[in-house]
Amino acid sequence: MATVRHAHTVWQGDLLKGSGVVTLDSSGVGKFDVSWPSRAEQANGKTSPEELIAAAHSSCFSMAFSNGLAKDGHPPTRLETKADVTFQPGEGITGIHLTVTGEVPGLDGARFQELAEDAKKNCPVSQALTGTTITLTAELG
Repeated sequence: MATVRHAHTVWQGDLLKGSGVVTLDSSGVGKFDVSWPSRAEQANGKTSPEELIAAAHSSCFSMAFSNGLAKDGHPPTRLETKADVTFQPGEGITGIHLTVTGEVPGLDGARFQELAEDAKKNCPVSQALTGTTITLTAELG
């Protein structure tokens, strides 16, 4: 059965001087301020669509990678994934770089890299972002 998650944004004003609030409706875990300067300049305590994409991508990749490792007979002790989403005003999102460090007993670096690449390619968020170049650095810790 499919699940649907909900969020909404209320925006006031124009792009450059306006601001908004993103609310995570499904979980109810919070409301987050968003503005053009937080997107194109410094965050200054506000979020951006790119930061929200980075959160979604790092968590989705971690879930897919942990599943792939477990199915391979090497459940991870710990995975730490960082997603860097690059936004260029006037161009849009120009790339995403995932960096993962893992503690996986009994697994060699080559297999770790292979399974990480598979997770990068096949996690649902990566698949949704196929129009964007996604790169990966994977290391055993």
